[in-house]
Amino acid sequence: MDINKIKKDDLGKGSNIKLNVCDHEVDMYWKVAIEVLEAIAENNRKNEPTLMVVPYGPIGPYSRLVYLINKYRISLKNCTFINMDEYLTDDKKYIDIHDPLSFRGGMDRIFYSQIDEELNVLPENRYFPDPDHPEKPMELIQKFGKLDMVFGGVGINGHYAFNEPPEEGEDVSNEEFLNRPTRVLAVSRETRTINSFMNCGGDLNAIPKYCITVGMKEMFMAEKVRMCMPRDWNAGALRKVLHGEVSAKVPCSLFQKHQDAMLYAAAVALESPIPEIRVYNK
Repeated sequence: MDINKIKKDDLGKGSNIKLNVCDHEVDMYWKVAIEVLEAIAENNRKNEPTLMVVPYGPIGPYSRLVYLINKYRISLKNCTFINMDEYLTDDKKYIDIHDPLSFRGGMDRIFYSQIDEELNVLPENRYFPDPDHPEKPMELIQKFGKLDMVFGGVGINGHYAFNEPPEEGEDVSNEEFLNRPTRVLAVSRETRTINSFMNCGGDLNAIPKYCITVGMKEMFMAEKVRMCMPRDWNAGALRKVLHGEVSAKVPCSLFQKHQDAMLYAAAVALESPIPEIRVYNK
């Protein structure tokens, strides 16, 4: 079957990953923010802690979360957030927190600094994977005995966080890939290219070559996995994730084997990558 010829109305049918279609990108951000907030509120009602792996991108859900948290007075005091990833310098250390590309600095600017202090996540419960201590995310999951949710964007090559597909010629089974923990790795050229397009005017050299990422091993332990595809350039990967071969070559396709995985997609991401099919589907 040519997955690029699947009609838009048939996308998601037969896939173990649920598809939630949003008319526009902003609708997706509200839906994700509401689901995240509902999970936190439910744990608060049960007097249980919340542990989540969260992204820096897409950043759209955060302004909605800030609004909802402050308006409805939802406490984050019992939350622990592990960010998915961060860029590293060539010597495998964090880029400066004041660098505009820093996820650590970005999270403070768009989220933590905007939450009313009496509701905010405690500073000691705001974690980023550390190249000197990559074992920390797994230790937190083991400490809490659970991981409530992971949410984040899907890369142009189907990656999640910075879990890049195996390199050309690298022989890695799906099981081996899913067992990869938090680690330092090189950012693929495809990822650096699309990130340079989105963040720095297409200057590929401005995007760091290295990163640290929470591994698929930890994220697959989440009770809920939520993926976001808000843009037109997500279209090719969307069909591979939902209907292609379950393969480490498209990391998010592996979530077809997860017990509760959902893909939030803006309508533009449902278009076929084949131009004539796009016209036909309209």
